[in-house]
Amino acid sequence: MGATRRVVLGALPAVAAAAGARAASQPFERWLSELRAEARAQGISAATIQGALSGIAPIQRVIELDRRQPEVTLSWAQYRDRVVAEPRIGNGRKAFAENRALLAAVEQRFGVAARTVTAIWGVETNYGATMGGFPVVQALATLAYDGRRSAYFRGELLNALRILDQGHIRKERMLGSWAGAMGQPQFMPGSFLAYAVDFDGDGRRDIWDSRADALGSIGNYLRRAGAWRPGGPWGFEVTLPPRFPIGEADGRTMRPLSSWASAGVRPADGGRMPAGDMPAAIAAPDGAAGQAFVLFPNAQAVRRYNNSTYYVLAVGLLSDRVGG
Repeated sequence: MGATRRVVLGALPAVAAAAGARAASQPFERWLSELRAEARAQGISAATIQGALSGIAPIQRVIELDRRQPEVTLSWAQYRDRVVAEPRIGNGRKAFAENRALLAAVEQRFGVAARTVTAIWGVETNYGATMGGFPVVQALATLAYDGRRSAYFRGELLNALRILDQGHIRKERMLGSWAGAMGQPQFMPGSFLAYAVDFDGDGRRDIWDSRADALGSIGNYLRRAGAWRPGGPWGFEVTLPPRFPIGEADGRTMRPLSSWASAGVRPADGGRMPAGDMPAAIAAPDGAAGQAFVLFPNAQAVRRYNNSTYYVLAVGLLSDRVGG
C-alpha cells in the first residue's frame, strides 16, 4: 500500500544528494564503495557494513517494478470491494479474537483502538501473511543506485544499515517490499527508527517475527505521528443533501460537525447527526452519486500512515467489521 510513503529521519547530507545525482553514471561497485565510506562516517560499524553490503548487486526486478508501476485507476467502490472484503474480513475477526489480550495491551499503552490497529495490520500485510520477500538492503541499494529517487532511497538504505547495526534483525530476515517497506506494519527504515517499539521487552524491535512489536509499533505510529485521540471515532457513512457542493467533500477540510449538519448532511442509517462541534471532514471519493462519509480527527491520524482517502476509508470500514 504505497510502500515508500513512510517518514524519513532527518535531512540527508549534501554528499548523499550529490552522490545520488551521479549514482547510475558510475559502476555499482564504485558507488557502493562511496556508500560504505559514508556509512562508516555516520558511525555504522565496519562489521555491519561488511556483512550487509558484501556480494550484493542491483536487482533487475526491483528496477522493473519501480519504472513500470501499473497505472490503474480504481473507483472508491472498486477499491472498497477489493480491500474490505472476504477473506480479509473473516481473517480479521479471527486475528482480533486470537490476539485480544495483546491488542488490549496496545490500546491501553497507546490509546489507539484495537480494531484500528487490526485493520491496518490487515490492509498492509493480511495480518502478517504477505510481508514481501525482497532483501531490503539489496532492494534499497538498487533504488539508490538507479538514480530516479536516489537521494531518498540512499537515506533509507543508511537507515536500514543502522537497524542492522543496532541488532534488531538479521540481514537474512530483513525482508520486505520491492521499495523497502518492512515487516508486518510495512514501515520504511526511517519510520522504523522513529516509531517501532520493543513491545515484548526482549531488547529488540522486531516487526517481522514479533507480533507484539509489530502491533505495538502500529499503535505507537498512530499515537505519535498521527496524533490519535483516544476513545474517539473514525467516522461513519452519511447522505449528502441535493446540490451539496461536492468540491467540499475532499476528506480533508475540517469544520465543526454542527456545520455539516446545518448543511443537511445526515447519517446514512437514517438516525440523527451526533450533537457537538467535533472537527469533521466530508469524503465523497466517487462524487455525488457514490458513498459519502464523515471523517473525524482519528481518520486523519490514519491518513498519516497512508495519505490516501481510499486507504483511510478502507481502514475505518474494516475496523468496524473486524472488531464488532
